[in-house]
Amino acid sequence: MTSGLSAGLAAQRRAFLDDGPPDAALRRNRIDRLMAMILDNAEDFVTATATDYGSRSRSAAFFAEILGMISVIEHTRAHVPQWMKSTKLMRAARAVRLRAEVVPSPLGVVGIIGPWNFPIQLTVLPAAAAFAAGNRVMIKMSEVTPCTAALMAATAPRYFDTRELHVVTGGPDIAAEFAGLPFDHLFFTGSPTIGARVHQAAARNLVPVTLELGGKNPVVVSSDADVTRAATRIAQARMVNGGQVCVCPDYVFVPDPRVDRFVEVARRTLHGLFPTIIDNVDYCSSVNQANFERVVGLIDDARAHGARIDSVVPDGEVLPDTRSRKIAPTLIRGVDDRMRIAHEEVFGPVLVVHGYSTVDETIDYINERPSPLVAYWFGPDNADFRHFMSRTRSGGVARNDFAAHMIPSSAPFGGVGRSGMGAYHGKAGFDTFSHRRTVVGTDLSFSITGRAALPFTRSMRVSADLVLRRARSRTALRIKKFR
Repeated sequence: MTSGLSAGLAAQRRAFLDDGPPDAALRRNRIDRLMAMILDNAEDFVTATATDYGSRSRSAAFFAEILGMISVIEHTRAHVPQWMKSTKLMRAARAVRLRAEVVPSPLGVVGIIGPWNFPIQLTVLPAAAAFAAGNRVMIKMSEVTPCTAALMAATAPRYFDTRELHVVTGGPDIAAEFAGLPFDHLFFTGSPTIGARVHQAAARNLVPVTLELGGKNPVVVSSDADVTRAATRIAQARMVNGGQVCVCPDYVFVPDPRVDRFVEVARRTLHGLFPTIIDNVDYCSSVNQANFERVVGLIDDARAHGARIDSVVPDGEVLPDTRSRKIAPTLIRGVDDRMRIAHEEVFGPVLVVHGYSTVDETIDYINERPSPLVAYWFGPDNADFRHFMSRTRSGGVARNDFAAHMIPSSAPFGGVGRSGMGAYHGKAGFDTFSHRRTVVGTDLSFSITGRAALPFTRSMRVSADLVLRRARSRTALRIKKFR
């Protein structure tokens, strides 16, 4: 028995070639049907994700999975006709019958491999961008959230012909086969480790990839920040989706004299947010036993190596709790490079707290490690912030609020280095799934490029020598002025 993936890809590619590039109206219609597929069945999708997790806030899921993507998709839909327009080049040359333009062209069939932490939003958003660019789409849903995957696969055919949108489910073997298909573009959201495997599989067919990965996102609380406000917001941000978010803060630098105050406020905030945990339906579980054990293992390893563990456990409860897969919010101090948590992305309700004396100390620490998906700064937009921003590298920068770099619907979202390659959201998504095709035509009576072919006359050689001397002179003069 075969999975039928190759046949699905072949059917989509045949339909793409037969029908030709879709116009703006059809692209928008596909985006509208994609939105309707989710909005019409929002309750079912939210219920499915809660079933997959075991415990997940209905309100949080609605906001993160459903409502949070609407503005980005609406922005994309509104700009489709504008982004489809060709860019005219050398406008003055039209007077002599030379025309040049760059035409955004659909790639063909886009493959999307979705993650488990936001299995709806993080498949629908790239699919909307791919539709805007005029492509067909195949989605591989995560096997870690099987209820959501099954619902998506069952719902999609009510809104799409499979030659437009084809949703695939299955385990790691199907995922590996999917990654190895000869798509025209492959989009993956997940961990750097799996992202590397996806990249290798795609490379065998020279398939271009966009990788939206994770990383250990740093936070710096500046010396002139409001430490109470910073600690409150950072503690809240760490607990979004139980800490299972690629843009969650992972570790925080606090000025040495203010570390105790920061921890005190963070503890108080977490106690207030979660007076109960085990039976609290709004407290998000670890998605599965493997992730639960991994996060508990990170805490235990840090404790064994001498770190100071501060678990915020409600009175009368014993955590971590294997049955509910819930781990108490945990603050850890005294982390050093011997500990796994210093190197692994936590992806759980754990925040590491470091003290620091100078901003350059935090910059050096961050730069010695792989580039994160986002770097956070709490404090004013001053010289220290600008110095920090210019001397570090990250996918985005957010100041004074969780995921603030994602607020503008038109802003590109993506990582750099080990946190990802490529970007989407807004026009960046349209460009990711388009080929910018240069088209130049001439109706001149002579060949502009004919000088590159034989015969080479004496006048051509004299002209070439003159151009070379002038270019040398200009370059030398610019270098001299710089000095």
